[in-house]
Amino acid sequence: MNGILDILIDIASTPALLVALIAILGNLLQKKDTASIVKGGIKTFVGFLVVTAGAGVVEGSLAPFGEMFQAAFNMQGVVPNNEAIVALALTKYGTYTALIMLVGMAFNILIARFTRFKYIYLTGHATLYMSCMIGVILSVTKMGTVPLVLFGGLALGIANTIFPAIAQPFTRQITKNDTVALGHTGNFGYALSGLIGKYVGNKEKSTEDINFPKGLSFLRDSTVSITITMAIVYVIVALFAGNTYVSTNLSDGTNYIIYSLQQAGSFAAGVFVILAGVRLILAEIVPAFKGISEKLVPNSIPALDCPIVFPYAPNAVLIGFLTSFVGGIVSLAIMVLTGTTVIIPGVVPHFFCGATAGVYGNATGGLRGAVIGSFVHGVIISFMPILLMPVMGDLGFQGSTFSDTDYGVVGIFLGNLANAGGQIAVISVIVAVLAVLIGLTIIGKNKKSKAVSE
Repeated sequence: MNGILDILIDIASTPALLVALIAILGNLLQKKDTASIVKGGIKTFVGFLVVTAGAGVVEGSLAPFGEMFQAAFNMQGVVPNNEAIVALALTKYGTYTALIMLVGMAFNILIARFTRFKYIYLTGHATLYMSCMIGVILSVTKMGTVPLVLFGGLALGIANTIFPAIAQPFTRQITKNDTVALGHTGNFGYALSGLIGKYVGNKEKSTEDINFPKGLSFLRDSTVSITITMAIVYVIVALFAGNTYVSTNLSDGTNYIIYSLQQAGSFAAGVFVILAGVRLILAEIVPAFKGISEKLVPNSIPALDCPIVFPYAPNAVLIGFLTSFVGGIVSLAIMVLTGTTVIIPGVVPHFFCGATAGVYGNATGGLRGAVIGSFVHGVIISFMPILLMPVMGDLGFQGSTFSDTDYGVVGIFLGNLANAGGQIAVISVIVAVLAVLIGLTIIGKNKKSKAVSE
């Protein structure tokens, strides 16, 4: 039994394999020929591996940047990192995490099937991390295993339905259609960035329409502009860190300026690979998903990882990352001055989440929306972890914590609910939220029927 469970968990937490199987299922339901089924499955599988490889290159180039930053400015504090805190938590809460993840995915499909919220969350690692956090928080209430897994899974299924839904009005403006949604643990922040862009920005002045002087027209190529911009940022931080620190601890003796330029180029290469992988996935998964939509969950929409929106506004990706990181630095200064727990800006979350916030802010408010939306996002993912840590039980202060906005929203909400009202309060509110989703579906159907009859 445990062996089968382990296999199911491995499949569910491996995005490339999970989505490839879904692409195969979609093509089978459409009764496509064998060649199309095999091609769709393999190209989707490879596409996700390409995205994963690109993300790995980006993370690999950002890791030394984070170390240089801390050394350059002599900063000590908590570094938000989802992988680090989950690795720590799984040693104690691994069984809860696995069971909540499987039950949560089942609830997500059921909610999509029977309500108006048709989003099927396909980002496996994000689902795993959210399952882990929910398991940790609910364990504080001393629930038994069965209710903890059942209601933890229901909470996960609801979260994986609601977060794509709140971002979808803005995702639709980015993609110009409703064929794909965003399934990532920063959706609350992305929706907020889109909302900010709507009210403070100017949609007509997009980041992608930046006018460069004729002699600088090469900057319109996103790979070139990303490389140059990141080279400048890396070199500045390296100068503060010093050649001795960089060559001794990071570059294996390579000159610190040369090393910085290499890392900047690696960062741009990683982004280029991500964009190529995304295009490959979209070409296969969206048509294949029609089969699932028609047969299993009518009108369902796949919710995919955040790089899915990067190709729509490459300039906003870079602008969003940088301004979100600036928001993190400003927040750090405020924390130091006010004497709170210090959250060191995590370069990886500020890139993936900040860049995505930039795309959303740009979609509704152009360049100004991208800058302001991403900056506010950077401030939020800096202060949210401070509020999240106290509700994480004995994992609250371990030198790391969850970083993205959705972890903060779910964790702070469930954690404070658990501390204030215990098991009964948690169960009651989770069921109440499900009832709201069902109620909204019924109201929507009644309005549609009334409109048709008139």
